[in-house]
Amino acid sequence: MTAFSANPTPIEILLVDDSEPDIVLTREAFAEAGILNRLHVVHDGVEAMSFLRREGEYASRPRPDVILLDINMPRKGGLEVLEELKADPELASIPVVVMTTSQSEQDVLRSYQSHASSYVVKPIEFDRFYSAIHALGAYMLTIVRLPPRT
Repeated sequence: MTAFSANPTPIEILLVDDSEPDIVLTREAFAEAGILNRLHVVHDGVEAMSFLRREGEYASRPRPDVILLDINMPRKGGLEVLEELKADPELASIPVVVMTTSQSEQDVLRSYQSHASSYVVKPIEFDRFYSAIHALGAYMLTIVRLPPRT
């Protein structure tokens, strides 16, 4: 597969997901697609907000260029995270792609009302999941202009 080269600087991606199989598939799909990135992973919404606010063990972590956010997680769900970060003026400009297995119309509506950039339903089969990640990478790296890093 051809690597994307529109932006030679790797993008910082924060993946917020509690499913280890989905995390592994996401890593593999990005690697196979040749997407230059630094993928940071946290496993729930509480960790996500600590990462974004650079608290505790995350104090030296970079601000992500984009967030891939699952909805159904322990401690603090993705929709709560989305609403909290979009209400924070220092974090609100970070694009958030909701990536979830939920096909609920209510989840889709609430995500967009909370200013998600996109809502992607995760396919179950690896080939379809890979294709979805590949398309997302192409979209992020060749079409989307990310806000400047702060």
